[in-house]
Amino acid sequence: MQQFFEIGQIVNTFGIKGMVKVVPYTDDITRFNDLEKVYLVNKKEKKEYLIEEVKYQKNMILIKFKNVNSIEEAENLRNLYIQIPRENAIKLEEGSYYIADLIGINVFTEEGENIGKIEDIYNTGSNDIYVVKDNLGKQILLPAIKDVIKEIDLEKEKMIVHLINGLI
Repeated sequence: MQQFFEIGQIVNTFGIKGMVKVVPYTDDITRFNDLEKVYLVNKKEKKEYLIEEVKYQKNMILIKFKNVNSIEEAENLRNLYIQIPRENAIKLEEGSYYIADLIGINVFTEEGENIGKIEDIYNTGSNDIYVVKDNLGKQILLPAIKDVIKEIDLEKEKMIVHLINGLI
């Protein structure tokens, strides 16, 4: 399981005092109010930053990090991803899962046939759609509803599904 979750990406600066504009990757953007520190990540390194202030502007988050005090310093953070340790993640309700934990798990029919791995997840509003890719590269779209998804075992990285008519 992943030890860190991406919860946003810095896309721009805001103002001249070192604030940055963040696109959130979380359903509840107010969760940034509860964070004292985050990790900013690029391909080469992960560095801890303390949060000094959080504001909201439309669907964006404005963050002021401690020791980032100018637009030039904030510009250096552009395009970095914001991560938090798993233990700081919001606790989920029973039967809910983090997308990062579902990507890559094996999907089996109730009869035990391996039909592929979860490659992606789309949110349609009413329910999620799991994109399962088989060994030949064919995609199967499975709605994340109780009639289809019968069991998820994250420790065994396994999902059992019931294929209703028309899914394949």
